Amino acid sequence: MSAPTTTTKKSLQPIDRVALGVIIVLSLLIGILLLSGNHTKPRVRDFSWQDRQIGAEDTGFVLTFSRPMNHASVKDHLQVNQLLPEAKQSQVEGESIEGKISWAGRRMAFTFNSPLPYGNEYQVQLEGAKDDLPHLMDKERGTEIEPFKAVFRTRDRIFAYIGVAGAEEGKLILYNLTQQQKTTLTPQDLLVTDFKIYPDGEQILFSATDPLSQSRGLLADELYNVTTGISFQSPTKKSKLEPAGKINRILDNQDYQNLKFDLSNDGKTIIVQRVNRQNPADFGLWIIQPEAKPRPLENEPGGDFLITPDSNSIAVAQGQGVAILPLTPAAKPLDFLPKFGIVLSFARDGSAATMVKFNADYTRSLFLVTNQGDETELLRTTGSINSCDFNPNKEILYCLLTQLIEGEEYVEEPFIAAVALEAAKNNGESPVKPLVVLPEQRDIKVSLSSDGLALLFDQIVSTTPSANNNLRSDEGQAIADAVLWLLPVVDSTSSQTPIQLQPERLLPGFKPRWLP
Repeated sequence: MSAPTTTTKKSLQPIDRVALGVIIVLSLLIGILLLSGNHTKPRVRDFSWQDRQIGAEDTGFVLTFSRPMNHASVKDHLQVNQLLPEAKQSQVEGESIEGKISWAGRRMAFTFNSPLPYGNEYQVQLEGAKDDLPHLMDKERGTEIEPFKAVFRTRDRIFAYIGVAGAEEGKLILYNLTQQQKTTLTPQDLLVTDFKIYPDGEQILFSATDPLSQSRGLLADELYNVTTGISFQSPTKKSKLEPAGKINRILDNQDYQNLKFDLSNDGKTIIVQRVNRQNPADFGLWIIQPEAKPRPLENEPGGDFLITPDSNSIAVAQGQGVAILPLTPAAKPLDFLPKFGIVLSFARDGSAATMVKFNADYTRSLFLVTNQGDETELLRTTGSINSCDFNPNKEILYCLLTQLIEGEEYVEEPFIAAVALEAAKNNGESPVKPLVVLPEQRDIKVSLSSDGLALLFDQIVSTTPSANNNLRSDEGQAIADAVLWLLPVVDSTSSQTPIQLQPERLLPGFKPRWLP
C-alpha cells in the first residue's frame, strides 16, 4: 500500500509580506486622495495678452485656468490696475479698471467697459481665488490659486502730420507723443498733400507731387505708400519689419489727374477720384486692390465719398442724395438716401453714420442714421458742419462746426463741439457742448485718437499763393505757417458731458492723424 499524501502549507516569504504591506498602504493613500480631492494649487495656464501691445480694437483678455474655478471667488479677487509711471519700479498700483466677466468652462473673459488709454502699462493680478472642486474635510472650501501677475502695455500715442518748417516742409512726419520721438518718412523731392493710415499702422498711403508742379498750382499728385517702421503685432507673430521710410508708388498721373482718395478699413482697397487729362468728361471713381491693375468703377460720377466700414461698398454723394455702391464695376446702387447730401463718418462697427441734410431755409442739419433706418436730427445750424467722429463707445460725437457771426461781412467762427447722442435721442436739453473756439479759419483738420481721449487739430495761417509757397491748403490757399494742437477730452457717461481741458500747442505742421 502506498503511503498517505501530505500537503505542506506554504508561508509568505518576508519580501512578499513587505510588498503586500506597501500595496495596502499605497491603496489606502490613493483612496484618501481620491476622496479628499486634488491638493495641488490651481493656476493660470494662459494669458491671452502676454507680450502684446493692446489697441482700441482689443476689448478684453482671456485667462485659462488649470481646473474649474469658483466664479464668485475669481470675480472678488481679480484686479486690473494701471501702473503709475513714477512708481513702476515698486509696482505701485493705480485705480482699479472696471469691466465685465464671462465664463466658458475653464476660460474667463474680462471685457473692458471702454478702451484702455494709450501710452500706459497695466497689471493683471489674481491672488486668493479658489477652485470649484469639492474636498473631503470642507466641501465649501476650495484650493487657493497660485498667485498670478502679468503686465501688458497699450500702444504709444503716435500721430502723423505734414511738416511746414524748414527742412520738414511738405514732408510726411511721424511723431511718437509718448516717447517724444520724431521720424521723417518722405524725401525732399516729394510734397505730401494728403494721407491715410493703414489699419495695422505699418504703412501710410499718401498723395504727393513735386515742388515745381505744386508752386504752379498744377494737379500732379501721384499715390504712394510708405512704411512707418512700427508694428503692433506680438513678437511671436511679427514678421520681418520693414524700416521706416520705404516708399512704393501705387498710382501715377500720366493720363489722369488724381483727386480725392480713401482707404478701406481692412487696408486692401483704395478708391481714387480721377479725371482724364485729355477728356474732362471722363471723370469718376477708380478702384485699386491687391494683385490687380487700377480700374474704373464706371458708376455715375459723384462728389464726396467714403468707403463703408465693412470695406465692401462706398457711400458717395450723387445728385440729390447719397448712394451706397458696391465695389464692383458698373454695379447698381445698393441703397439711395435722397434726404441727405453728405456722409461725414461711420461708427467703427458700421452700426451708425453721421450725415448732413441741406434744408430749404439755407440751414444745415446733422443727422445720426443707424443701420436699422432710424434717423435722429442732432442739430440745425446756419453755419457749416465740417466733420464728425464717433468716440469708441458711440456715446459722443466730436464735431468741427462753424457759427455765423452777425456783422457787415459774412464771417464763420469755427469751434469743436461734443454732441451727446443719448441726450439727442431723448429730446432733452441741447446735446451740443462747445469745447474750444478756434480762430477764423475754414480749412481745419481734426483727428480723434483711437482710445477716444485726445483730439488733434491744426491752425493754418494762409497767404496769397506765390512761387515761394510750395504748400497749399485743400482750398488752394498758400500756407505760410501752421501749428498742431492737442485737446485732451474725458467722457462722462453718466452726464454725457465731456470734461474739457485747455488745448496744448505741440508742433509746427498740419493735417494731423492719429495712428490706430
